[in-house]
Amino acid sequence: MKRGKKYQEAAKLVDRTMQYDTAEAIALVKKTATAKFDETVEVHIKTGCDGRHAEQQIRGAVVLPNGTGKTVRVLVFAKGDKVNEAEAAGADHVGGDELIPKIQNEGWLDFDVVVATPDMMGVVGRLGKVLGPKGLMPNPKAGTVTMDVAKAISDIKAGKIEYRLDKANIIHVPVGKTSFEEGKLQENFDALMEAIVKAKPAALKGQYLRSITLATTMGPGVKVNVAKY
Repeated sequence: MKRGKKYQEAAKLVDRTMQYDTAEAIALVKKTATAKFDETVEVHIKTGCDGRHAEQQIRGAVVLPNGTGKTVRVLVFAKGDKVNEAEAAGADHVGGDELIPKIQNEGWLDFDVVVATPDMMGVVGRLGKVLGPKGLMPNPKAGTVTMDVAKAISDIKAGKIEYRLDKANIIHVPVGKTSFEEGKLQENFDALMEAIVKAKPAALKGQYLRSITLATTMGPGVKVNVAKY
């Protein structure tokens, strides 16, 4: 893949053979961000898990202390009193059955996270083929299937992110923007890593965290020292 001049210049600042400590990696990632927009800082964690085995799956959520720097649009599936509760808590969209054709047939996807009360999961289940592949399906482990919709919404708006294994057993998550101070990115990174370390499956034999890479949307990857974790 041919990379642009800016990327190539930025890549020269990174020693590919080295695993940096977190503070150095964050400073380097900020330095190598060259895009004209405020790039997202992402963490890519390669694990030793085999996601094909249910007992080695990793899925959960963590609230980043300094948020993600992104405005998150929340859709809530609810009925009765929970509709008012969701609206009062700041949900961007609230509804029930009437949203099914809008999402299924009209391709409406103006939301980033879906929350549902347990009694609405039968309705939401009908959207599995649309929401599932996009990682938008509500899940009790991630706290998005709950009766406490107000807490779920406030956590999400405050910077709650979901993490899960992809098909290659890698976790990809945002930890902020390049405009964030280094200390704030460090706090977010530490909160994420604490959650990931705790989420280690008991059934896993061998090394859990194989590699940790920090990168911006358009920048080169910077390897973080795994030994600490």
